[in-house]
Amino acid sequence: MKSLLQTAGRSNVARSRARRWRTSGFTLIELMIVITIILILLGIAAGRYTQSVHRAREAVLRQDLYELRKAIDNYTLDKQAAPQSLDDMVQAKYLHSVPIDPMTRQADWVPVFENVVLSPDQNSTGMTDVHSNSGEIALDGTAYNTW
Repeated sequence: MKSLLQTAGRSNVARSRARRWRTSGFTLIELMIVITIILILLGIAAGRYTQSVHRAREAVLRQDLYELRKAIDNYTLDKQAAPQSLDDMVQAKYLHSVPIDPMTRQADWVPVFENVVLSPDQNSTGMTDVHSNSGEIALDGTAYNTW
């Protein structure tokens, strides 16, 4: 009787070990589903990262344009003459250096020259505005060179 119980006990132990071995891993379909979900999440994250970098560049462009326009106005009001180039403003210390356009990654701003005076004491005209040289379209649908 003892031998029958020992033999039955050993076969139960062997069966439970076999079951644990079969259920302890993942099936190929489970691994494929998890990898697919990870790839979908990575695709979404990469798209959002690209969009956030683009928005950051737009913010830098807006800030650079604001500072350049403010420097043009200050130069014109202080010197009673509009600057003839961005280098004039650097030499007069209204700008530390000509900023790099974040869209073109070069300091290739497009100056706008008009016959406009900002004050009655102004004796010459020159550069009144500046735009980006990029022809790309912004996220809001406008071209950067129209900002």
